[in-house]
Amino acid sequence: MLVARGPDGPIAGRRVAVTGMGALTCCGVGITSLWEGLQRPWAGAERRVPDFDPTDWFGPKEARRLDRFAQFSVACAELAMRDAGAVEADPQRSGVIFSSGVGGFDTLVEQVVVFETKGAKRVSPFLVPMMMANAGAANISMRLGWHGPSEAVVTACASGSHAIAAAARLVASGVCDVAIGGGSEASLHPVAVAAFTNMTALSTSGASRPFDARRDGFVIAEGAAALVLESWDRARSRGARIYGEIAGAASTADAHHITAPEPAGVGAVACMELALEDAQLRPEDIVHINAHGTSTPLNDLAEARAINKVFGEPGPPVTSIKGVTGHGLAAAGAIEAVAALLTIHHALIPPTVGYEEPDPEIHLDIVHGAARPFEPGPVLSNSFGFGGHNGCLVFTPPR
Repeated sequence: MLVARGPDGPIAGRRVAVTGMGALTCCGVGITSLWEGLQRPWAGAERRVPDFDPTDWFGPKEARRLDRFAQFSVACAELAMRDAGAVEADPQRSGVIFSSGVGGFDTLVEQVVVFETKGAKRVSPFLVPMMMANAGAANISMRLGWHGPSEAVVTACASGSHAIAAAARLVASGVCDVAIGGGSEASLHPVAVAAFTNMTALSTSGASRPFDARRDGFVIAEGAAALVLESWDRARSRGARIYGEIAGAASTADAHHITAPEPAGVGAVACMELALEDAQLRPEDIVHINAHGTSTPLNDLAEARAINKVFGEPGPPVTSIKGVTGHGLAAAGAIEAVAALLTIHHALIPPTVGYEEPDPEIHLDIVHGAARPFEPGPVLSNSFGFGGHNGCLVFTPPR
């Protein structure tokens, strides 16, 4: 990753290794459940996290004082730390950048009902610390006792990718030796679902079909994912297992519309190009793209056009995991980052579940039907969010 541009050109930072990963998805708890779930058709209904019991992670009082999204944040960060092994981080040089799109939405709605039905004196004094979007990052820092930067990113569906990029910059720049980046969302409250439904953003069929001609909207999901990031030399010296390197990242804005993507994908094109530049790679170096691929008509077409502009037609193999995981809003980019790294780790690209009928306007090499073996190389992961926020991450194998 680059950390600055000086008079003599770009300045490269320290290499950033991914040494631990955690995930909570509709496939289950942990990265193994996620990977196994991506290999088969989705057979469930709502994309909720099954088998998540807060008492596995918190005492009764603490669990009551944390919204579900913050519980997810802490739990997947702990999973990632366990996966990373003996990190033995210096608390002063360890940071957390974690995201959520709306924070404790369920808590907010519940307390509004309390206010309306029981009066102001019955509103919980824990409403604010439970609903605030930075509660995930704050509680991870408190759980780990880390005193480095602790910040939250709120850029809708691009939040998870942006948080991971920001955490990686902390390590690349030398501000931190270890950082956790990721995202969490738990907003399946009927009010949120109604809002997205009335916006006509959700699938009316209840099926997530990325890039398919029959796609009719996204399927909302809850979940979370976290990455443990370390300086490459530190990870090597302690003998850590390295899933890959965060070689580049970028962020741009469409500056077009609060919900609709820019039709020609101009902002997405710029974001992908800048991420490649940050990684000091060429378009032909990318061997796989983990697409944002929400299953909405406008998003998938705009992303496909953007990919073609950067990589040509059809470009590298493309997959979207949202046919299985649904769209986890701020958690989506973080979950997809985990999927991209697992793809490298297993030398296998998971299929785009739900993709069966090609769209004649989309000219991509969509991996579908079955997983596709490949020679691991640089992988691009895309995230594009409401507000026109674009985030791209480039991962490379551990070499």
